[in-house]
Amino acid sequence: MPKQDEVKYTKTHEWIFVEGENATLGISEHAQEEMGDVVFVELPKIDQKLEKEKPCAVVESVKSAFDIYAAATGEVTAINDKLGGDPALINNSPLEEGWMYKIKLNNPDELKDLMDFAAYQEFIKQSV
Repeated sequence: MPKQDEVKYTKTHEWIFVEGENATLGISEHAQEEMGDVVFVELPKIDQKLEKEKPCAVVESVKSAFDIYAAATGEVTAINDKLGGDPALINNSPLEEGWMYKIKLNNPDELKDLMDFAAYQEFIKQSV
């Protein structure tokens, strides 16, 4: 799975790791820390078409429920079935075991406005 410097981040705290025309997505380390203990995850369906910046999943924690937004437009090719039985994987390993879903990208150019790890860290500092 990806390392922090291989992924891009959104302003809504999702990450995306691109391999060719396919991508793996999840929520950032920062997001899961802010949410607290994750207790339930509602993932998109396989073959579902996602639109960039539109809600596509829900994460419920001990604090509240949070919409998860698509980091890019595409079609869902896989979901992380392990999260159904163990949603805490998002807390324990947000970049590895806690990935949420995979998509086939419709328009890789959409990724140009996403942040690298250093820019994302700066964004978090500015948001506090």
